[in-house]
Amino acid sequence: MDRAGAETMLMNLYRHTDRNKIQFDFITFTDETGDYDAEIIALGGKVIPIIASNPITRMLKLKKFLQRHPEYTIVHAHMSLSNAFHLLAAKNAGVKHLISHAHSTKNGKRGIVEKIYEKWALITNRHIATYKIACGELAAQYLFGTTRNVLLLPNAVDIQEMVTVAENSRDYINREFSDNGLKIIQVGRLYKVKNHTFSLKIAEELKKRQVNFTIYIIGQGPLEKDLKQQAQDTSLLDNVKFLGLRTDITELMASADYMIMPSLSEGFPVVLVESQTVRLMTIVSKEVPAEVDLGIGLVDFLPIDSAVEWADHLLENKQSNISNEEIINVLKSGGFDVALSAEKLAKMYMSL
Repeated sequence: MDRAGAETMLMNLYRHTDRNKIQFDFITFTDETGDYDAEIIALGGKVIPIIASNPITRMLKLKKFLQRHPEYTIVHAHMSLSNAFHLLAAKNAGVKHLISHAHSTKNGKRGIVEKIYEKWALITNRHIATYKIACGELAAQYLFGTTRNVLLLPNAVDIQEMVTVAENSRDYINREFSDNGLKIIQVGRLYKVKNHTFSLKIAEELKKRQVNFTIYIIGQGPLEKDLKQQAQDTSLLDNVKFLGLRTDITELMASADYMIMPSLSEGFPVVLVESQTVRLMTIVSKEVPAEVDLGIGLVDFLPIDSAVEWADHLLENKQSNISNEEIINVLKSGGFDVALSAEKLAKMYMSL
């Protein structure tokens, strides 16, 4: 299982779950070794690859697997619209408890076929799931059409650990990269929905103004080659660093000046919980739900129609005076403490 938003959230929960009572096994749809696979196995879990060329074949293979393994009494699906396929497979295999977990607030695809699929998947999710969970109210409204009888489980983090690491890492980028300019990071898979092409336009605008800056792009994905070529074609390779997958996200966040998220759509990304935990100023697309702003003055929203406006905002170099104690209190009261979230989820599992 690779290192991404929903996967990171799952691992946060898994690490804080009493594994003497509850064990997670993970179905993946690739035969490649994932970033979290070794840790999952070390914690007593299994990573079970199901390889198929299309969703229907995948559904049939998942059904056969679950029929062969009746010990699995709960299937918890985390792939938004695709939950429909996986819960159908589980239902037809005789699994009693079917959990659909909403992580997104929109589909982001506009073709006729995609719209038909979206409508079918939404109806199926709402009809077949015996239990519903969402990372936020807007994600619940999108996938289930309501927040009623939906467990709201915010994308939680280990607050105290992150705060401690952050306070010891304020000069991390300077030490690792000898960078004393404006330090900007973007964290996310290199997919169209993350809108990295817009980030490169921001970089062009900053370079035009002769700003000393670096944008650190963290993540991997199918657009990596194209984005690197775009950076090369616009003479940005000295200002844009592609770091790939990293295990030092907290350290990088703690020592950056800004994080940017010009996404075309999002649910409630865990990376925005992380950025606010470490007191990182963040500029976010107006396509991202307003509920991601925890009200502590660290998130600003901008439209994604002008790289000039984003560059202007970055050069304001805003600072926050909020204390760690205030942040911890806000996060805990908002349900973002992973220990409490893991306990809440465990109670739900044990009640089934």
